[in-house]
Amino acid sequence: MPKATQFTLSHEDRPGMLAHTAKVLGAANVNILACLTTTSAGEGVTHLVVDNADRAKKALASAGLSYTETDVLQVELRNIPGALGEFASKLAEKDINITLGYQTGRKKPEEGERRVRSV
Repeated sequence: MPKATQFTLSHEDRPGMLAHTAKVLGAANVNILACLTTTSAGEGVTHLVVDNADRAKKALASAGLSYTETDVLQVELRNIPGALGEFASKLAEKDINITLGYQTGRKKPEEGERRVRSV
């Protein structure tokens, strides 16, 4: 299965943190392919998959943003009912645990895609 690099940034839970990170990457011509941001008890965590990991590393470091890197699966599934369940079942049969997943999608199934990232 194809792999990608996921960047995980820990930060304060305050307005503008995601905007700042996205602007830093955008200024370096790095496209964010997937993003998940969560907060709890005043702390935030942002997970990102980008189109160019090397440029992202340089941009984040130059901006003083600390991050960790993780190899994740990157798959495209058909945008039809049951596709995610079928894929997740195949991973479970191989004793692979999905600890984090996020997706993108399109309105029309014939044009659709769903991406699942799993660590």
